[in-house]
Amino acid sequence: MMRCCGLLSVNKEPVPLKAIEVQVEVKDHVATVVSTLHYENKEDKAIEAVFVFPLPADAAVCHFSAKIGQTEIVADVKEKQEAREEYDDALSSGQQAFLLEESEQSPDIFSLSVGSLPPGESASIRLDYVTELAVEADGGLRFCLPVVLNPRYQPRGSEDRGVQVMSVPASQVPYSLTFAARLSSPRQVSKVDSACPLEPLQYVNKEQTQAVVQLAAGHAFDRDIELLIYYKDAHQPVVVVEAGKASAEPGTLMGDAAVMLSVYPEFSQAVMSSLATRGEFVFLLDRSGSMQGARIGSARDTLLLLLKSLPMGCYFNIYSFGSSFEHIFPKSMEYSEKTLENALKIVKEMQANLGGTEILRPLEHIYSQPCIPNQPRQLFLFTDGEVGNTKDVTSLVKKNSSTHRCFSFGIGEGASTALINGLAKEGGGHAQFIAGTDRMQAKVMQSLQFALQPAVEDISVTWDLPKGVSVTPLSPPLTAIFQGQRSLIYAQLTGQSSEETDGCVTVKYSLAGHPFQNKLAFAFHPTEDTGLTIHRLGARTLIRCLESKEPEKDEEVKKKVVNVSVQSGVSSSFTSFIAINKGSSKPIQGPLLQRRVPGIRSIMPMACCGK
Repeated sequence: MMRCCGLLSVNKEPVPLKAIEVQVEVKDHVATVVSTLHYENKEDKAIEAVFVFPLPADAAVCHFSAKIGQTEIVADVKEKQEAREEYDDALSSGQQAFLLEESEQSPDIFSLSVGSLPPGESASIRLDYVTELAVEADGGLRFCLPVVLNPRYQPRGSEDRGVQVMSVPASQVPYSLTFAARLSSPRQVSKVDSACPLEPLQYVNKEQTQAVVQLAAGHAFDRDIELLIYYKDAHQPVVVVEAGKASAEPGTLMGDAAVMLSVYPEFSQAVMSSLATRGEFVFLLDRSGSMQGARIGSARDTLLLLLKSLPMGCYFNIYSFGSSFEHIFPKSMEYSEKTLENALKIVKEMQANLGGTEILRPLEHIYSQPCIPNQPRQLFLFTDGEVGNTKDVTSLVKKNSSTHRCFSFGIGEGASTALINGLAKEGGGHAQFIAGTDRMQAKVMQSLQFALQPAVEDISVTWDLPKGVSVTPLSPPLTAIFQGQRSLIYAQLTGQSSEETDGCVTVKYSLAGHPFQNKLAFAFHPTEDTGLTIHRLGARTLIRCLESKEPEKDEEVKKKVVNVSVQSGVSSSFTSFIAINKGSSKPIQGPLLQRRVPGIRSIMPMACCGK
């Protein structure tokens, strides 16, 4: 991996990014993030600054704008090729232009191009997104601002479709970061924990339902910024209806009301205790070079804890991979004191010495092995997620989800949220992120508990709405439900009712032959002042659902993705945000120089080197 050096680009030119400001507003389990990036060109020539940075894979990027002096330019969402052509045309005519794109291969990587920044000119770029907060094993809600972006490994023989990522030591990152979060909930904010240094939590009201927290000065850029937010009696089923955009056409996604259903299934203790503890557990451990140091140690510790916790009589095998792959048994063996002792001895000696990150080949081998009758196969994958073929890997997991559930563990800082969450979602399992030893045992035991729970079957969602109102699902059908774990469902509500009546939604499912249902009534009065958060999260969910249908091979699906993205103003792999300062048409003297900003092993925003 090439490394840039210090505070200058490889051409010894000043880095144009000066500071990043991040403001977060958390309402219950949804966060709105506003990032402002400040640039200044101190060179004597016009430059194009290019940055590559991570975002949560399920984030809905919904606003992008640039401010030069007193002039603010708000970007539009357009089809990607059209946006690129407009960007190139603007630069060639001497106009300032700004382009924001999501990676086509991995939805948690974005690139930002700041074009035609004249000598001495400053610019501020604002990027907004909304995201759901994951529920941790101890009931806390996890907000993570990705700061670390790891270089993505491209498998042998694959086309290099990803962005190039280079890095410098964290101590030499040439820009500052400030971070503050405002929390609000109908319930009391109990506490906020973080591995990053924080200023003391400050309550805004006497009920302690609103609070503010800030990152302490001097963040070292060596870890993601993670907040664990705890509310009193937080996890309750709820339905929220949000009014559509007043200026949008009725009958469209943004013009109609949108609804978000949050369900927390609870199975009776009698049912849970009667479930058989059986299964075939296949563990797949990343031993590629990027796992060296603390990561391989963390992965080993996680795997050892899982192995010691398996029920007697189940079956298991352990695979490890890099450029090649290995397995400790020719086939899955029955779990006993003897086989466990053998496995523990081998795992303790495992090192990150197998080269590149080739996940597809061991997965294909595992899927080709016959399943053991009456022993449902559970796949546990441990990786830092440094791959460039994320969509290929998650597609393979999806194709085999009827016979294999997948539980994924992101190891270390900067683990790809697109890969880790995508594996669990497409594999009907659950995702965990382990950056250190904190909360490891709780996370491991939660995933094992979920894996021992039989797959929930016959899941259905039915809506009872006022006359004249119809529902269009935005979320794919639920395929996995776990004890006490939140499930979110989005839908579009079309039409209006003259009656003053409530709506109702019922989620039914069965576990080991026992029927269950969650029934929620809700007032059909849309909330007006919400910033269209639910609409954007619903649009993002629909876009991801459509993208999973391989729109590259189906032009109609691709058109629908573009249409939803443009209409909602939410990014997709086929669209880009484009902003052009049409009042800045001064001819550029000489060639436009490109500057790619260095970050840590890698960070937000990230980069490469100048031309």
